[in-house]
Amino acid sequence: MKSLIIKNGIILTPFHDLGLGSILIEDGKIKAIEKGEIVVGGTEIIDACGNYISPGFIDLHTHGAGNHDFMDGTVEAYLGAAEMQAKHGTTYLLPTTLTSTNELLFETFELFRNAKSLNTKGSIMGGLHLEGPYFSYNQRGAQDPRYLRNPDPKEYLEILERGKGIISRWSIAPELPGALAFGAELTKRGIMISMAHTDATFEEAMEAYDYGFHHITHFYSCTAGITRRNTFRYAGIIEAGYYHDGITLEVIADGIHVPAPLMKLLYKLKGCERIMLVTDSMRAAGMGEGESILGSLKDGQKVIVEDGVAKLLDKTAFAGSVATADICVRTFHQQAEIPLIEAVRMMTYIPARELGIENCKGSIEIGKDADLIIFDKDIQVKKVFINGQLIHENK
Repeated sequence: MKSLIIKNGIILTPFHDLGLGSILIEDGKIKAIEKGEIVVGGTEIIDACGNYISPGFIDLHTHGAGNHDFMDGTVEAYLGAAEMQAKHGTTYLLPTTLTSTNELLFETFELFRNAKSLNTKGSIMGGLHLEGPYFSYNQRGAQDPRYLRNPDPKEYLEILERGKGIISRWSIAPELPGALAFGAELTKRGIMISMAHTDATFEEAMEAYDYGFHHITHFYSCTAGITRRNTFRYAGIIEAGYYHDGITLEVIADGIHVPAPLMKLLYKLKGCERIMLVTDSMRAAGMGEGESILGSLKDGQKVIVEDGVAKLLDKTAFAGSVATADICVRTFHQQAEIPLIEAVRMMTYIPARELGIENCKGSIEIGKDADLIIFDKDIQVKKVFINGQLIHENK
């Protein structure tokens, strides 16, 4: 593999703004980082033209993009969605499933394995994020209620066996019968667990934390706050997320699922070290407004994309976002009024750390994978590199 120098870019590590500098890449890894220029004979040089150089964005919750959904049942859908996400700066993602039949889920496993081996133009597909089927009916959102159920060891052990080596994350409601034992099993296997689509009380969330539930999926979406039960008030999972310093909150930063005042509150109370940005994008991400489908083409739900978000047809709930990673970084930076470097960190290093891949991804450091992007002051992505290879360029 040829050596490459990216020069004349403002380097966001994303812990420090190094100012204008250069990065030397050899064999797909970051070899050197210097202020000013690096001179190495016979090396390809790319001029960042004074734009920002940052780690590639990492999206741990995406259902699709570019009119493709990861539940479509085709390898082409995986490749097409990953390519669209890469165009917007995502270099690593977790394709995310929706609640479905086990037959469809097992088909998805095989398609994912095939797609990974053929993926040359899209974001790296690190592993699958299973969203469901173990969710609260009351907090189902756009999840298909036909397939909601409680965790059953006989079922989930088979899923884990069939998905051996490719399940990276699982989102479930921790208050369901059997959920804590399930969490302990996932923790033992090194799988990231998130509380999601849940009616858990504060106390149930605190107990779940001890079983490995250290994250909350799409905070404020399908997550209960203070409720009344027999006249008494009970704190919910939202209060638990703010209270517990060890819980990381996942935020759909499109400015709609979580509006600006709540983004400001999140940042004020949790700080950037405990906030992880995601797109939660569905197939319409990167496309225009109009009708679309949430989930597979064969068994999905019709939705409408308007006002910059996907909605159920009766408009009772959102149906996933149409955001891309660059939109998330731009929106949180601008609407929450926080430093750009921290918004970038929430879409790079924080997800890498939470997934346990920070030794090779998520920051610009010597020896790490050269997954890098160049973007301008408006966070419009110009170039995308994965393992030191230029895979996309926006003119």
